[in-house]
Amino acid sequence: MRMEEARVALSRELKNLRTGRASSGMLDHIIVEFEDRKNKLNQLADVSVIDSKTLSIDPFYPEPEKIKAIEKAIVSSSLGLNPKVDGDRLIAAIQLFTKEDVEATRKELSKCCKDAKQILRRVRRTVLDNMKKGMSRWGDAELVRKEIDERFKEDVTWVEDTCKAKGKDITQAWAEDRCKAKKKEIIQG
Repeated sequence: MRMEEARVALSRELKNLRTGRASSGMLDHIIVEFEDRKNKLNQLADVSVIDSKTLSIDPFYPEPEKIKAIEKAIVSSSLGLNPKVDGDRLIAAIQLFTKEDVEATRKELSKCCKDAKQILRRVRRTVLDNMKKGMSRWGDAELVRKEIDERFKEDVTWVEDTCKAKGKDITQAWAEDRCKAKKKEIIQG
């Protein structure tokens, strides 16, 4: 795996993290069992964002059995969604983010970031080992090592910045949800 592949892998992992906001990519990892086959949800339906708390899942060929299979797959995922059938589509409301959700998501975020850094370190080590085997002149090897180290530092900085931004998204979504809950309490109260 090269350094760029580590970036892509982290981006994919972060897209699947629950943040308290609707995102069309948050269901990409869901596998749907339909007609004795397993397909990714995005191969069977179009997922779009209605608003910050609502997703629309529109099957490409809406059949009652397919809609049921998609609903079952979403419900059984770890996202805590409970979609409702609305004609030929499903509507999934994103639940308010609790403090426990934030803590669990931050823990998952931390793990994703650590894993990405470990992958980058392994890639760097492998590249440097391969370089040592192939370089005969020390001067060339030192120049290449410096370039590799510089690229590694850039990639680690990118990972840290990306994770920090995702952490801010999580915190902001939680703060917004707390405000909504307080307003609801006041109105009902």
